[in-house]
Amino acid sequence: MTDHPSGVAAEELAARYLATQGLRVIVRNYRCRFGEIDLIAKDGEALVFVEVRLRRSGRFGGALASITPAKQKKLIATARCYLSGLRDVPSCRFDAILLDALDARRIEWLRDIIAE
Repeated sequence: MTDHPSGVAAEELAARYLATQGLRVIVRNYRCRFGEIDLIAKDGEALVFVEVRLRRSGRFGGALASITPAKQKKLIATARCYLSGLRDVPSCRFDAILLDALDARRIEWLRDIIAE
């Protein structure tokens, strides 16, 4: 998402929001040959892979609809790549931060968006 200035702003807004919810962002824009994960955070002992989506229009299904099965496969492969570098693998989940504007009051946080 970081190729566009609004994407950078959306990720920053998402990171600040997650911090207010008690999560600690430990990695931003993790990339490997499989893809990119916008944010990786700790929620207690759990590792959370966060996809940030900004969609100003619902014309194509909105932000959630943009996380297609193909995108989910890329997220899983990228997360596995990240986890391969850890000595101990914690419990993990995939969350999404959905925005239709750059406004913290309009953030929708969905937990466990991918059943792995």
